[in-house]
Amino acid sequence: MVLISRDGEKEGASDGAVVDFRGNPVDKSKTGGWLAAGLILGIELAERICVMGISMNLVTYLVGNLHISSAKSATIVTNFMGTLNLLGLLGGFLADAKLGRYWTVALSATITGLGIILLTLATSIPSMRPPPCDDYREQHHECIEANGKQLALLYAALYTTALGGGGIKSNVSGFGSDQFDGRDPREEKSMIFFFNRFYFGISIGSLFAVIVLVYVQDNVGRGLGYGISAGGMIIALVVLLSGTPFYRFHKPQGSPLTVIWRVIFLAWKKRAYPCPDRPSLLNEYQEAKIPHTQRLKCLDKAAILDEYASAEGNRSNPWIVSTVNQVEEVKLVFKLMPVWSTCILFWTVYSQMTTFTIEQATFMNRKIGSFVIPSGSFSAFLFITILLFTSLNEKLFVPLARKLTNTAQGITSLQRIGIGLVLSMAAMIAAAIVEKQRREFAVHQNTKISAFWLVLQYFLVGAGEAFVYVGQLEFFIREAPDRMKSMSTGLFLSTISMGFFVSTLLVTVVDKVTKKSWLRSNLNKGRVDYFYLLLAVLGALNFLVFLAFAMRHQYKGQQHISPNDSVKKEHKNSNGIRVEEMAEMIRIEAKEGP
Repeated sequence: MVLISRDGEKEGASDGAVVDFRGNPVDKSKTGGWLAAGLILGIELAERICVMGISMNLVTYLVGNLHISSAKSATIVTNFMGTLNLLGLLGGFLADAKLGRYWTVALSATITGLGIILLTLATSIPSMRPPPCDDYREQHHECIEANGKQLALLYAALYTTALGGGGIKSNVSGFGSDQFDGRDPREEKSMIFFFNRFYFGISIGSLFAVIVLVYVQDNVGRGLGYGISAGGMIIALVVLLSGTPFYRFHKPQGSPLTVIWRVIFLAWKKRAYPCPDRPSLLNEYQEAKIPHTQRLKCLDKAAILDEYASAEGNRSNPWIVSTVNQVEEVKLVFKLMPVWSTCILFWTVYSQMTTFTIEQATFMNRKIGSFVIPSGSFSAFLFITILLFTSLNEKLFVPLARKLTNTAQGITSLQRIGIGLVLSMAAMIAAAIVEKQRREFAVHQNTKISAFWLVLQYFLVGAGEAFVYVGQLEFFIREAPDRMKSMSTGLFLSTISMGFFVSTLLVTVVDKVTKKSWLRSNLNKGRVDYFYLLLAVLGALNFLVFLAFAMRHQYKGQQHISPNDSVKKEHKNSNGIRVEEMAEMIRIEAKEGP
């Protein structure tokens, strides 16, 4: 690939082909830059408005209008969010392997717009809702729950939106950063500003959704609220397509997931073979950029050169035999899994902010004078806290830690994760105390305490996220193989996804074990505080497991340092972009996740 500078001189080639919309080498004076990146930002803003407008207020519609139990409503929301984040892996795979980021984002935005239109219809058509329920029947649990036909359109809308949202989430920030050349000092600075503005767009979209759209949904109508989201996505898609001549396109180079599946497949296929006594007998042992290790030796079998693999032409066929370098890359990915698994429970705690915490607010005093704050709008305190602590991390905590530890990093990635896990436990203890007090006042004194008591648990979870998502992604991007850095996004999204699914599992199990006595639609008759305490206990056990893994973990730089290229590998990835820049990009992508 050749980039043509403004001076007309050709710049160095890169690993991936970058072309304009006609397939020709890009002219930097006519493509990319802030014009192209700005047009792309609109899609992310619209996606945030759509997804947050659904997730932060859907539970009140399910309980209040469709008369679905609190436990079942919570599982509907967490399954939706879990699926959306899980489908981000599919979107990333399709973009890397075949479609490219532009077409994946455009197609995903179209699907998202269709999903929101279906949701608008599902919440606007009267026949899609059961008959209204008065206070007497509600107190005696005699409300008619929405039937399967009424829920069918709602489910179709939610999971269509999840399919499109996952594709946008995993590709839009990468496509935006493609509009800048990391090797050009001028564009390199612009790329960093792009990430900041991308982050700002995410935050503005989320706050707009939980403050403005939630109010419209509760006080004007769900149809209008979701209709605004659908209109915004359609406008953003038109803007994206109109900028096609100005974009720079990176041709798909194949997904790193393919390498992982291939190594596992070949290792299983050759499972009956004994591992060679000398690793030098494995395929391309001498050419490997990552030194061979003794851990997970079962994967070494993928690089065994049997008679068929040794034949002429077969040794270079990756579906017949892997190289040592490919095997070691997969080993590095597997090494991330213990820490990955202990981060899941944080997002299970986070998911309560979109379900039971919203339900708590509906049973509390939400008035400021004569104005009633919508239950879902209290989520604004979550996003405000995230913004606050993200800034404090960069401006205060990290510089202070650098002075105390005399290290450039200050706080290590695993230390960040540990702090976040502790804060999530504190959040659940605080939530349990607040819920216990709320219930006692409601049951014994027939009064409602202020909903602003919920700010404490939003504050603790938001502060925890500011530490966890940065630490988790820094850990993944530094510890992952160099050419699999983009997989950090997928790994992060999968922890969020699993966190929501674990929440669904816990709610289902608790509801069955307690015979529906803890999680009831009328929180005054349930014991949500016990559920919060259960999460706090599970969080404590998870934290102990995390400590065991963290204390045994050896960072990649501590294991293999080549004197000749350590500096180069530390600061450059396979595409010539500094690791710090890639970490910033992945951090922003992950911020989309919840």
